[in-house]
Amino acid sequence: MNAKMQWLRNKLSSMNLQGMIVSNPVNIQYLTNLQAEGILLLTRKDNIYITDGRYTEYVNKTLTIFDEITVYDVKDISLDDYENFFLFCENVGFEENYLTYAKYKEYIRKFKINSFVETEEIIEKQRVIKDEEEIKSIKQACQITKNCFEYIKPYIKPGSTEKQVARLIDDYYCKNAEGPSFATIVASGENSSKPHAVPTDREFTNQDIITIDMGCVYNGYCSDMTRTFFIGEPTEKQKKVYNLVQKNHTQTIDAIKEGANIKQLAKMVENDFKLNGYNLIHSLGHGVGLQIHEKPYLSSRVDATLRENMVITVEPGIYIPGEFGVRIEDTVLVEKGGAQIL
Repeated sequence: MNAKMQWLRNKLSSMNLQGMIVSNPVNIQYLTNLQAEGILLLTRKDNIYITDGRYTEYVNKTLTIFDEITVYDVKDISLDDYENFFLFCENVGFEENYLTYAKYKEYIRKFKINSFVETEEIIEKQRVIKDEEEIKSIKQACQITKNCFEYIKPYIKPGSTEKQVARLIDDYYCKNAEGPSFATIVASGENSSKPHAVPTDREFTNQDIITIDMGCVYNGYCSDMTRTFFIGEPTEKQKKVYNLVQKNHTQTIDAIKEGANIKQLAKMVENDFKLNGYNLIHSLGHGVGLQIHEKPYLSSRVDATLRENMVITVEPGIYIPGEFGVRIEDTVLVEKGGAQIL
């Protein structure tokens, strides 16, 4: 049995759960490497993946004998089979933050579950600590993103449009990775004051501020990077805001290490911004992995500590509506004594 599946079985045992239905496709991918429609059952004795004929060939080719997962085509399962999967299972876990109420009722009826128990995001909490292979994939995604940024630099000039540059980024990722990890943001001038701006036909000018937020997927894992830069000479106000954001970006990364308190990191930035008349209107950062946004979230509302081999972003930003915005973001690996910028 693969190590992640064995970990989950051990965890369920410690929670007095005799089985679990994993329905979140991201968690299924984490446990099995499968990217298909289906559900994963952990019963008393067996690991079972239920899918349909569109995916059975792919699933059987992806899984190995070491995964110890039996594959069922949904059309071959009888009502008796469903009722027998969790036979003698007193407590069966489910993903309360993913499962709809309709599915919850359907599973209780279909599988004849006696006690359906919330699992409190046990898989998501485990996903925050990356193993060696996950870190390797994220590093490669970050390297591709860095290469992409170098590739687009010559196109950042007067007359180019936000949409044209965004399309160049997306095309590069489609050729060199599995595609973008989120909708690429290219925002110039007054559009840069919107943290999640959608690229438009606005042309870059001779005196312009431009923010680009970009990332790709490699081997299922994401990267995330933001840069703000200028065509021509920035105004004194733009310089002041940029330097303030850059200072806090650097200080945060310098403070990151195993055991650092997330709340304190975010408060440090919030307080400095307020002293200068600005607010941090979004989280200071977030976890990165199979999803572009995942635990942990770097916020002053999160009183938790960083742990070795977490992968997080650091992305302070200041946005002045109708004028401009500045955001600088790097993806970093938390290490015992510091942070490695990826």
